[in-house]
Amino acid sequence: MHTIELNPELIERLTRERGGRLHIFDRLEPARTAHVVIDLQNGFMEPGAPVEVPVAREIVPTVNAISNAVRDAGGINIFVRFTTPADALERWSSFYARFPQATRQAHQAAFAPGAHYWQLWPELEVREDDLKVDKGRFAAFIPGTCDLHQILQSRLIDTLIVTGTLTNCCCESTARDAMQFNYKVIFVSDGNAALSDAEHNATLNNMCALFADVMSAAEVLDALRQSSAATAP
Repeated sequence: MHTIELNPELIERLTRERGGRLHIFDRLEPARTAHVVIDLQNGFMEPGAPVEVPVAREIVPTVNAISNAVRDAGGINIFVRFTTPADALERWSSFYARFPQATRQAHQAAFAPGAHYWQLWPELEVREDDLKVDKGRFAAFIPGTCDLHQILQSRLIDTLIVTGTLTNCCCESTARDAMQFNYKVIFVSDGNAALSDAEHNATLNNMCALFADVMSAAEVLDALRQSSAATAP
């Protein structure tokens, strides 16, 4: 697992600015909360996979625990898959142009809909009532490349719990956009995975400063339990 290090000066400043507290959300409304699991697919998880992120395998029990708690509380889980449709290389040339042609084609084939590497990691606990959403960019809010925003709006969701990989790429990109689409964002410090502690912690500090409430999985689970208890008849 990552060694988590939030900048003490940042934490002190934020706590002072927020009137003596660090976290910005007092409580969750489970019925308006979605757990968004980013890109925990074979292509990021398997040893030797095209974009292997070894720590991503280690966060799976944490992700499953949050998924189960969200279900129990009455929220929804949304598993987002990075996807490369047939025209991916042309439509996103600004990204793919930096790689040799053989690499571009291999990456496109790996994450094509239905491919082995495109599939969700089998150790994830995915239920029939969970949602699966495909995205064609790093962020899941880019118009024309993902339907996540429309799905959330149709279900009156206003709060997102973000887990997945890569912390500093697709997870960060999605969380940044979500906040600017006016969602409340909780970024799980030990429920995201990057290729190094330095990259992971850089994102956590960015999230904490501006874009999200950074919580540990234990804090998220406690918030869900308290919210469920508060709404129980």
